[in-house]
Amino acid sequence: MTFDSNRAWTQASQAVSANREVVLALAGVFFLLPQLVFAIFFPQPEMGTGMSEQQVFAMVKTYYTSILPIMIPIALLQALGTLSLLCLLDTERRPTVSEAIRAGVKGLVSYLVAQILIGMGLGLVVLVIAGVLGAAGGGVGAAVGMAIGLVLAVAVFVRLSVTAPVVAVEKTLNPILALGRSWTLTKGSTARLLGFYALLMLAMIVLMIFGNILTLPVALLAPAEVVRIVAAVVESVMATIMALYFVAVIAQVHRQLAGPAEERVTQTFE
Repeated sequence: MTFDSNRAWTQASQAVSANREVVLALAGVFFLLPQLVFAIFFPQPEMGTGMSEQQVFAMVKTYYTSILPIMIPIALLQALGTLSLLCLLDTERRPTVSEAIRAGVKGLVSYLVAQILIGMGLGLVVLVIAGVLGAAGGGVGAAVGMAIGLVLAVAVFVRLSVTAPVVAVEKTLNPILALGRSWTLTKGSTARLLGFYALLMLAMIVLMIFGNILTLPVALLAPAEVVRIVAAVVESVMATIMALYFVAVIAQVHRQLAGPAEERVTQTFE
């Protein structure tokens, strides 16, 4: 099936609008609140002028070590929110909120395992290519290898981008089968999907810049602590909006590539 990016975006926007109340409620619980807690209570450290590379590295290491206990539950919440929203946006089945959350819980482990496999696999590919070319061509070869590895990693990420809806909507709980199903669905649409995702990321960057502009009057007039909290709130809201629409887009990409539910069932038994 030929992928139509305009139709995917239009249907994603319509799906969010049609289910505005419940979608915003789920996004608020699973994305906004965790993001807000993290932004307010665990701000990134400020790098002082004149710090050496070793000092910067030590500060970053200390920071990420200290926030690891909070990052793990936040990541789990956001993964559960992603799966629950995908189930809720399944317009063919129209599940209730409780059914969507239960389905998200059921597929959570499979989705997390699939994401870990993706991360480990892509990381290994980049390191191997960079290592081989680095051994042959020194620093230049390593840089070229890293660039080639990153390009391949992006292509693989695009091919596996509908793994989440495969788990949530198609109820494929075997992570290997879910990855394989995503790879099959996106075959022949890699270039279109890459361009679509690139435009989506560009729009999200513009949205974040707009959010930062909104905080400028507060930054000029309010105390530093107020500015920090306002900035955290604005950034969290913007990040939640981006996450919500990205999930809606992925849902429509999957629906478009997989076809109607009846067609998917027929393909399963062929």
